[in-house]
Amino acid sequence: MRAREGDLIKIQSGVIFDVKGTIHPQDKIIAFPRFIPSAQGTRKGNDRLYGKVYSLDDRFKYLKENHPDLIVFDPIFGEILCEVPTNQIIEHYQPTEKLTTLRSIKNLSTLEEKALNLAIVLKHKAGIPWSSIGISGSIMAGLTTANSDIDPIVYGIENSRKAYLALQELQKTSNSGFRPYTVAELKNLYDFRSKDTQMSFNDFSAVESHKAFQGMYHNTDYFIRFVKEQNEAPQQYGDICYQNSGYSKILSIILDDQDALFTPCTYKLDHVQILDGSVLSPIEEVVSFRGRFCMQAKVGEWIEAQGKIEQVTDKKGGREHYRLILGNKPQDYLVLSH
Repeated sequence: MRAREGDLIKIQSGVIFDVKGTIHPQDKIIAFPRFIPSAQGTRKGNDRLYGKVYSLDDRFKYLKENHPDLIVFDPIFGEILCEVPTNQIIEHYQPTEKLTTLRSIKNLSTLEEKALNLAIVLKHKAGIPWSSIGISGSIMAGLTTANSDIDPIVYGIENSRKAYLALQELQKTSNSGFRPYTVAELKNLYDFRSKDTQMSFNDFSAVESHKAFQGMYHNTDYFIRFVKEQNEAPQQYGDICYQNSGYSKILSIILDDQDALFTPCTYKLDHVQILDGSVLSPIEEVVSFRGRFCMQAKVGEWIEAQGKIEQVTDKKGGREHYRLILGNKPQDYLVLSH
């Protein structure tokens, strides 16, 4: 099975997981519970009610109580992860297939119709093929609520860059249906995200207000992820090993932001100063598997970041360096330095 960021997988117990990244162990998929069977759930599936889990802590808590066998220490990634054996998977949801379905049926819900229209506008404005765009999230799983948002996904480096430029233009076009968040809407987003990513509202709005991959489409929230194709990120499981090396706060300048758009996102660093925590060198990059940290800073900007430090060992090239990972703890952050 080839699963990638944005896909969902379902196991026999009914739990639906969201797939993380594009690199997975043999016969397993790294994924975390997203929609869980719950008698108190507000999402109606075909045969049961579902609830949704958001924070990493809540996801691990659910796993410990219901699927402890899926919690493993991964020796390549050097951390405890949720890994789902492929022989336990009964359904594999893929965003491009969902969008194909939406394009082929007539009786769409209001939200599905809005998602389809968003995809049509973006596809034509960006000039990208249908095969490079999909619809993920609760729409793909068929578990929407009245407050559900739209989660499109774009595949491929060139397609993603075209799509992002198109989104910037669409947000500036008054009759496109796209618009950036207002200050009040950013505050709502801040209140939601600050539960597991802690920073001040001023720092939050400084980095979030310019991101065109999120906003409102005809008054419904949208959040678009960008994922490289498999052949554009050819790293295989085991090529590179990661080892937990502590926790640090750093000050640095962004040297390269070419991969800031993608999930996972990467920022190459220069002039790194360690302000607190593990003193290690060279810390060459900041990486996150969470879409909220995409497009957080640009080349030439000074940033302050805090997160787990990992030693990165390239087994083929024999080279070692360190990276800072964002998104494992609520205390992790990346903000523009004042």
